[in-house]
Amino acid sequence: MGLLSPPAILAYKGYSNGNRVYVQGHVLFDRLLKESQADDKKRKNFLAMISRYLGKTIADVELEITFYNIKQKAITDERGMFKSSFNISDLSEGWHTIHYRVVGGLEHDQEIVATSEVLVANRSSEYIIVSDIDDTVLVSYATRVLRKLRLILLKNSKTRLPFEGVAKFYEALQAGKNINSKNPLFYVSSSEWNLYDFLEDFFEVRGIPKGPMMLQELKTSLWKIIFSGGGTHSHKKESIAQLLNTFPEQKFILIGDSGQRDAEIYTSLAKEHPGRIELIYIRDVNKSKKNKKINSSTAGLSETELIIVKDSYEAADHAFQRNLIANKIKKDQL
Repeated sequence: MGLLSPPAILAYKGYSNGNRVYVQGHVLFDRLLKESQADDKKRKNFLAMISRYLGKTIADVELEITFYNIKQKAITDERGMFKSSFNISDLSEGWHTIHYRVVGGLEHDQEIVATSEVLVANRSSEYIIVSDIDDTVLVSYATRVLRKLRLILLKNSKTRLPFEGVAKFYEALQAGKNINSKNPLFYVSSSEWNLYDFLEDFFEVRGIPKGPMMLQELKTSLWKIIFSGGGTHSHKKESIAQLLNTFPEQKFILIGDSGQRDAEIYTSLAKEHPGRIELIYIRDVNKSKKNKKINSSTAGLSETELIIVKDSYEAADHAFQRNLIANKIKKDQL
């Protein structure tokens, strides 16, 4: 851990509107995480999660980013994070590989490299889907601190549970009304970048469609685990606003839950970007305790429909009636 472990590049999935590529990542001393297993003991899960919050980031590292014939330089900031964007043309829609290499700012015997993926969004997609993660996709108990900590610290990506039917519903939304629409999926969360590898593995294990993630600033203090997923959640609004600006000609579907401030954030965005957000789904995780507040936030919405649903089946049924997905999904299929 720390200075005794080798430096590593954590490269996150990027995205592109076909004209410009957006990528980001961190450079830090490797946390030496091992792949989790379904039968891992609680102690192993605990130590793995602790290590995610003890990693030391490295500032002023120069990286070379290679994407086909394009080479781009980036330098990590004081938090060890790098961001880069550059123009492209003539790329097919879908996933493309991107390469990273440390070229300065670090003394190390071995070459430090990483690869990731960039999603080039389908320009003719029917809409872009943006989903929250905690208590929307992943059962998290985000508003109940002790239950949340128990899940974070004692379970892993193989043993954490998704909400029933999420994978099938998101697959249907991605396919769209024509089955082959290839609607892009993005994920926003108030969880930190510390949990990126955990979330990526969780999505793969549970068959949830992959997509670029937009998480909160990476934390380097053990104490921060207690506050994981908290804060003002302004990061969510900023991230979705960036997507709205990146894809100016496409409509959006936003999916969240009633546990935190998703409805408030989403309706605010709908008012600030009239005509852009087609539909908002809010999963009711509080058994309607916040529905009065959610309903009040819809005042002034004229071009966006907000639907409160109890589960993925109810959302899928509504999506079918709205002609957003091709086939009606039966409850036993979710």
